Amino acid sequence: MAEMGSKGVTAGKIASNVQKKLTRAQEKVLQKLGKADETKDEQFEQCVQNFNKQLTEGTRLQKDLRTYLASVKAMHEASKKLSECLQEVYEPEWPGRDEANKIAENNDLLWMDYHQKLVDQALLTMDTYLGQFPDIKSRIAKRGRKLVDYDSARHHYESLQTAKKKDEAKIAKAEEELIKAQKVFEEMNVDLQEELPSLWNSRVGFYVNTFQSIAGLEENFHKEMSKLNQNLNDVLVSLEKQHGSNTFTVKAQPSDNAPEKGNKSPSPPPDGSPAATPEIRVNHEPEPASGASPGATIPKSPSQSSLPAVVVETFSATVNGAVEGSAGTGRLDLPPGFMFKVQAQHDYTATDTDELQLKAGDVVLVIPFQNPEEQDEGWLMGVKESDWNQHKELEKCRGVFPENFTERVQ
Repeated sequence: MAEMGSKGVTAGKIASNVQKKLTRAQEKVLQKLGKADETKDEQFEQCVQNFNKQLTEGTRLQKDLRTYLASVKAMHEASKKLSECLQEVYEPEWPGRDEANKIAENNDLLWMDYHQKLVDQALLTMDTYLGQFPDIKSRIAKRGRKLVDYDSARHHYESLQTAKKKDEAKIAKAEEELIKAQKVFEEMNVDLQEELPSLWNSRVGFYVNTFQSIAGLEENFHKEMSKLNQNLNDVLVSLEKQHGSNTFTVKAQPSDNAPEKGNKSPSPPPDGSPAATPEIRVNHEPEPASGASPGATIPKSPSQSSLPAVVVETFSATVNGAVEGSAGTGRLDLPPGFMFKVQAQHDYTATDTDELQLKAGDVVLVIPFQNPEEQDEGWLMGVKESDWNQHKELEKCRGVFPENFTERVQ
């Protein structure tokens, strides 16, 4: 019996919830059609707009802070590898070896301490700050539903009062329901009216504290890192003094187009001489794209050139055919809208479902955002080349990634 009673209560509650949803839906339809008035609170609506703006800004700050932390971690790894390289090349008999090793250890510890303090004093504080928004957002939505219930109860009570045949029992029950709906709504409304402005004003202090913490940590980090770099410089200066005769001097290398030292650049041949006339090859069959010279230029039109028209037309067709053929080569297997390729220089751990997980060396095919307004500064949309070659489905493979973790390769 107890079990049946429990089931009966559950079924009754479900039926009550269904009825509430139907009543709210009917009330909203009547309000949209202008057949029922809607209680408005412009001040509260402004608070909700501020709340949504604050949530958007906080979410973006959290995402950018995580990107910053990922960059710090990547720089730590790069610095560690650089220090390890120095330790490997530093020969045992060179002076300052122990000092250089100690500096490398302190360098590693300094990076770790900097990253951990950023997590503790910025990221965790950021997470705590954003942690209060979901509950308030849920309460705002619930307040909206209770407002619809209140309007519905009010309209029902008013319709019974203005009816030609009045039923006092129904009017009394409707009035009771109206008072109850009004009380529930006003309790939630009063609480939010106090909390939302307070939350909105708190953003200033939070942003100040967050960026002050980041700035202070970064300042101290660079001060300590500067000391380590100065110590390393002193060690290397000492090494150079003891091996001064073997100092390696970096000399400028001549460019490919510059004449070698001691040789003069040849003077241009006089006009009309055989050397001044470019060699023109007339091909009746177009050469493959790979055979086209990257420096090939199209000669002037027949009216501007002394060459016969047939030679000019044949040469133009050959060059244009090669260039146009090479432009379309290999494009059929690329995703729609493909713009260029980048290669990941560091590992990137995705923090959201819409982000790409990258390993150093991954090649990404960059494509445009479907909605350009959704693109955040410093982020690109793309699909990993390996995923595209395997699936050929953008919906499953595409995602966003930080541009500063990659380098353009094509």
